[in-house]
Amino acid sequence: MTSASLIALFDFLEEAAIESWLDGGWGVDALLRAQTRPHKDVDLVLRVADVPRLLTILGSRGFLIREGSPPNSFVLADGSGLEVDVHAVVFDAQGNGVYRMQNGQDWIYPAAGFAGQGAVGERQVHCLSPEVQVLCHAEGYTPTDKDVQDMQFLEERFGLELPLHLKSEPP
Repeated sequence: MTSASLIALFDFLEEAAIESWLDGGWGVDALLRAQTRPHKDVDLVLRVADVPRLLTILGSRGFLIREGSPPNSFVLADGSGLEVDVHAVVFDAQGNGVYRMQNGQDWIYPAAGFAGQGAVGERQVHCLSPEVQVLCHAEGYTPTDKDVQDMQFLEERFGLELPLHLKSEPP
């Protein structure tokens, strides 16, 4: 997923009035306002109510469901290798995003996490806040080397305290 492909995706979403937030590797890079590594896909958080429009818009551009099942947790892919990993949420009364994962359990994105702002190239984008990025990477799975590096960048830029398992080993 190149930055140009991501910006085009945001253009499609904006045209369709679908609000979304970057998560994962592109979300970290948007917060840093620089691409730090290549990305296989883009992780997007959006409203469950917007999933039908998302499927229509991206379907018309050759994207098909590759994994999971809408409306909550699924991956869309096109024939050229672009992938969109969708984490669709329902906002509760406090503004938290309730995400039903593929295993049937709910993950709660704290309301404050949706205030993140970043940039992909010159394009301003919404993304999850640095603190919520750390929270997402700290629980539920074993982080990879690239995840640890992403968290290190957030720690350095935003002065965050990382859980021990997200800290890189000293050289």
